[in-house]
Amino acid sequence: MRFSVGCEIQYDAGEETTLILNIEAQQGEGQQVLDEHFSISSAIPAESHVVPETGNRYRRLRLNQGRHVINYRARIETMPHLGDPGQIPQVPIAELPFEVIGHLSPSRYCQSDKLGRFAWRQFGNIPDGYEKVTAICNWIFENVDYLEGSSNVSTSAYDTFTLRAGVCRDFAHLGITFARALGIPARFVSAYALDLIPQDFHAVFEAYLGGRWYLFDATRLCPIDGIMRIAVGRDAADSAFATYFGQVSGPPKVITVKSLDNEPATDWTVDAVSLSAP
Repeated sequence: MRFSVGCEIQYDAGEETTLILNIEAQQGEGQQVLDEHFSISSAIPAESHVVPETGNRYRRLRLNQGRHVINYRARIETMPHLGDPGQIPQVPIAELPFEVIGHLSPSRYCQSDKLGRFAWRQFGNIPDGYEKVTAICNWIFENVDYLEGSSNVSTSAYDTFTLRAGVCRDFAHLGITFARALGIPARFVSAYALDLIPQDFHAVFEAYLGGRWYLFDATRLCPIDGIMRIAVGRDAADSAFATYFGQVSGPPKVITVKSLDNEPATDWTVDAVSLSAP
């Protein structure tokens, strides 16, 4: 599947500001960037860095006082691994690769230690594996209202569980929290997403099952095979699209995502989808 994505962000810097961006699509076995273009109107240099362990791609810029318009465009091809949800098991903790064990622990926004008792009471009797994580997503979708403006950058999974309202990052944090409490490694994913209305960066999560990271989206706002990963991390603190040190303001970002495949629209897939290597 091939997609085009675009992102335009305007920053008005009130003083010299260091900006770290994470808006470029990942390169990997399940996702390739066919071509891309990054530009900034003020033509200042941008220092690039790719984190080997995650594939996250960063740009560091030093903004002078004034207006700066940043544009990113790319054509992306995804080659997802599609699995049978009924045949994807949970990996016993004793057999987990050491590199994923850190995703069992609580993190800033995902306090799995606080919600463990509820998670075991609600989901403990559901068969282990993909079915259990699907049940987590179903519960979130049915019990938490998707409500713009109901949360902010400090809202945690525990807050979302209490308020029963949030946006995509909150849904992802709650899914991660429940999964970790049940002994399933889970991590946050920032992404470009097809058919998202209104279009924006999207947040989903991945759970480590059957030797792979599988995508899950409790919001059900876009097809799971229309996800293109930008960054992964323990939670949103590791995966922010922009982090700045200084003073900036500006209008809302503009995101575009289109399918490039000349095929008629089909129903959303019921397969399990993974963009990672085993």
